[in-house]
Amino acid sequence: MLHVALWEPEIPPNTGNVARLCAATNSPLHLIGRIGFRLDEKSLQRAGLDYWPWVKLVFHPTFDDFEKTLSPEKIVCIETPAPQTYLQFPFEEGQCLLFGSESKGLPESIRKRYANKMLSIPILNPQVRSLNLANSVGIVLFHALAKLGSI
Repeated sequence: MLHVALWEPEIPPNTGNVARLCAATNSPLHLIGRIGFRLDEKSLQRAGLDYWPWVKLVFHPTFDDFEKTLSPEKIVCIETPAPQTYLQFPFEEGQCLLFGSESKGLPESIRKRYANKMLSIPILNPQVRSLNLANSVGIVLFHALAKLGSI
């Protein structure tokens, strides 16, 4: 099993789509810090469809609270740019894939703290800065689960 964490998500449909991915893969979803929307927003509910009962949702008011729940050794950050891609990383059971907010990514303090576990998704067109958050979670989560033999 892998965990997915979103740092201060801002766009309800992205979080709803990630929640749906987490329900489909039995991956707990951790929401950290200030959430940029109300969780009862229609767009969030619509994106997650009727799968919310199967989402293992955990809220963490601060990053420190998050690290108390999941050991820092288990946290892997997905960020643009990063020194290595997710394709070469040796994923392990119980790890948590941490993604930053849509507009800012992860804070510099987290990037520095986890500098040796920062992964990126290759982008072939240099004019494109980043991918959609929900798409990024899907790409890395399914790749990691396949490498672990879970799918």
